[in-house]
Amino acid sequence: MTDPIASRIRTIPDYPKKGILFRDVTTLMLDPQGFRKTVDEMVQPFAGTKIDLIAGIEARGFILGGAIAHQLSCGFVPVRKRGKLPGSTIAQDYSLEYGTDTIEIHADAIKPGQSVLVVDDLVATGGTAEAAIKLIRRAGGAIIGCSFIVDLPDLGGMEKLRAHGVSCRALTAFAGH
Repeated sequence: MTDPIASRIRTIPDYPKKGILFRDVTTLMLDPQGFRKTVDEMVQPFAGTKIDLIAGIEARGFILGGAIAHQLSCGFVPVRKRGKLPGSTIAQDYSLEYGTDTIEIHADAIKPGQSVLVVDDLVATGGTAEAAIKLIRRAGGAIIGCSFIVDLPDLGGMEKLRAHGVSCRALTAFAGH
């Protein structure tokens, strides 16, 4: 049986560099039924769970996170790259293949004890999501879990996040990187 979500995700070879198979979820989002099914499936496991905020990781996590926050009737926190948010922020550095990067949230975005679901389109090595978890916890938030459309299990991101005691789920998985 064909995976109705995976079948709507375009694979672009050699992007952003040679040897990478880029999993492009914009084709899934372009399809009204596919996008609806994706949001519904990302929401369903959390229906009835107390969630105060969705933390959407830049940039596709904003699209998904906004829709999920709407469905769960909760707030939305954008997790952005350094320098993109106005006002006072808190930051978390994380490692990349070559160097480091930084994500931020507004300093007043999360109140201590608020329950937060982290959302993004894809988990690969898990570095960005791990940084988001650390950032949310430093702000006083309680992580309910992480939800993704795609897992690339060969890169170990989900296991890295689970090592932080975080429940993670993805709607589909692709072998390779």
